[in-house]
Amino acid sequence: MSADPTQVLAFETDCHIFDGCGFPAPGLHSFLFEPLWGDHDSNLYFNKPMLLALLGSVIIVGFFWAAFRKPKVVPGKLQMVAETGYDFIRRGVVYETIGKKEGEKYVPLVVSLFFFIWMMNLWSIVPIAQFPVTSIIAYPAVLALIVYVLWVSLTFKRHGFVGFFKNVTGYDKSLGPVLPLAMLIEFFSNLLVRPFTHAVRLFANMFAGHTLLLLFTIASWYLLNGVGIAYAGVSFIMTLVMTAFELFIQALQAYVFVLLTCTYIQGALAEHH
Repeated sequence: MSADPTQVLAFETDCHIFDGCGFPAPGLHSFLFEPLWGDHDSNLYFNKPMLLALLGSVIIVGFFWAAFRKPKVVPGKLQMVAETGYDFIRRGVVYETIGKKEGEKYVPLVVSLFFFIWMMNLWSIVPIAQFPVTSIIAYPAVLALIVYVLWVSLTFKRHGFVGFFKNVTGYDKSLGPVLPLAMLIEFFSNLLVRPFTHAVRLFANMFAGHTLLLLFTIASWYLLNGVGIAYAGVSFIMTLVMTAFELFIQALQAYVFVLLTCTYIQGALAEHH
C-alpha cells in the first residue's frame, strides 16, 4: 500500500537531524498526489499533475494568441518572443531535418509539442507547482504514441504495405546471409523499441531531475538544526545549482523529443533504396 503524500510531506517538514528521526528521502511517494476531485478507487479523479497540464495548455495557447491576435509588421516584444520561438523550431528543427517543402505542414505539430513539453517540464521549478508533469510516464507515453501513429500512417501512405515493410525492417539485399537477422532486429527496434525509448527518455530525465531537486531541498531543511546549519547551506547551494541545471535539461529534453519526432517523420517520407 502506498504512503499518503500528505502525511509524508508533514513528516518531511517537521523532521530535523537532531530530532531523532531519519532522513525523509524522496521516493515514489513524491510522485503520488491525492485527488483534488474524485477518488482513486473509482479511477475518475482530477489531481495536481492534471491541473498543471491543463494550466500549461491554457498558458501556451493564451501566450501565442496574445502574441499573434494582432500581428504587426514591426513586432512588439511579445510578438517578437513568440516569433523567435516559433521560427527556431520551424527552421532549426523541422526544415533542417525534414526539409522546407515536406516539413512545412508539420511545423504546427512540432511547435506545439515543443512548447507543451517545455511548459510541462518548467513546472518543476515554478513555486507552489514544483512538479514536472512529464515525470509521470503517462504523459510522455501519450505524446510518443501520437508521434508513433503519425509515423506509421505516413509510412503506409507514402510507400504502401510493401514499402512500409521494407522501411521498418531496413530491407537491404546487399546484406546477404545476415539479412533475415538484420530485418528482425530492425523490425523490433522500429515498431517496439522506438516508441518506448521516445517516451522513456523524456520521462526518465524529468523523474531523475525532480528526485535530485527534492533530495537537496529536503536535505537543506533536515540539516537546518544546530551544527548541521553549515551543511544545510551547502545543500541549499546545490539546490540552486541543480535548479539552474534543470532549466537547461528541461529545454534540452523538449528539443530532443521534437528532433526525434522530425527524424521519424523524415524517415517515413524518405524513399527506400
